[in-house]
Order: sequence, then C-alpha cells, then structure tokens
Amino acid sequence: MSNVAAITQLIKSYDQELRRVMFKRCGCIETAADIVQETYQRMMAGNLWQQAENPRALLHRIAANLATDYERRHKVRNHYVDNVDFINDELQSSDGIDPEQTIAGRQRLDKLVEAVNLLPPKCRAVFVLRKFEDLSHAEIAERLDISRNMVEKHLRNAIQKLQQTDDL
Repeated sequence: MSNVAAITQLIKSYDQELRRVMFKRCGCIETAADIVQETYQRMMAGNLWQQAENPRALLHRIAANLATDYERRHKVRNHYVDNVDFINDELQSSDGIDPEQTIAGRQRLDKLVEAVNLLPPKCRAVFVLRKFEDLSHAEIAERLDISRNMVEKHLRNAIQKLQQTDDL
C-alpha cells in the first residue's frame, strides 16, 4: 500500500472519532478542527504514523498534547484580557489620562501578550505558572516533571525574550 493510500485510510478510519473527542475537550468545533488538522500534519512529519505500533493511540496522544497547548494559550490570553478590562475600567474612572498614553499602553500590552504566546511551550508554561499562578520553582519543577535548574533556565529565557520585546 502506498503512503498516500495508507494515510488516507488512517484519516478515514479515525477522523470523526478524533474530531468528536477534541470537540468535547475544547468545546469549539473550529478549534477541534484546527487541532485535528495539526495532528495530521504532525503525524505525517517525520513519518511517525509508519513507526507507530498503534497509529490510533498516537493520533489521540498528539491531539491531546495540542489541546493542552491550546488550553494553556487560551488561559494566558484570558488572563491578559481580564487584566486589560480591569485597566480599561481604571482608566475610564480616572480623570486626566492622556488618550495617547492609553493607546501606547494598550499597544505595549498587545505586544507582550503576543510575545508570551510565541514563547516555546515549556518556557511559556514555566512563565505562566510562576507569574500568574505564583507557584514556587519547586512546585513548577514537580508539576512539569523537570529539574529546578530547568525551571530557572526557562524562566530566565522567558523574561529575556519578553524584555527584548518590550525594548522594541
């Protein structure tokens, strides 16, 4: 059987099941479709599907990992949106605020949100757990199953990248 035929058969066999599982997990049909599409792309990259003993399990594992990444990004984005709403309320209630400062602050915040979302997954996870969930380095290391040194390295890298973005 050719590679194209094998991949086509794999997709036909598990597409509906995978979409249903991802929809239940994330609650959005478009997001579920995006996750499934990305799953197929990752599965075909490096021919993972040919090496897998159980391609169905591999599909579900890749999709679950992508869904976890989506949930983390969504959580960070919502945190920033909540903070932006709070800042907007504060700015509207105070007198004498220069509208240009407000616009510049909002643009800076948008740039930082984008920079956080562009961090590598582990680096972003460490940053979010430390700065937003206020976990200690030891708690982060335990939760992510990495060493404390790696937590510190990821946190340092995240802060450096965010400072570079802030300097632009």
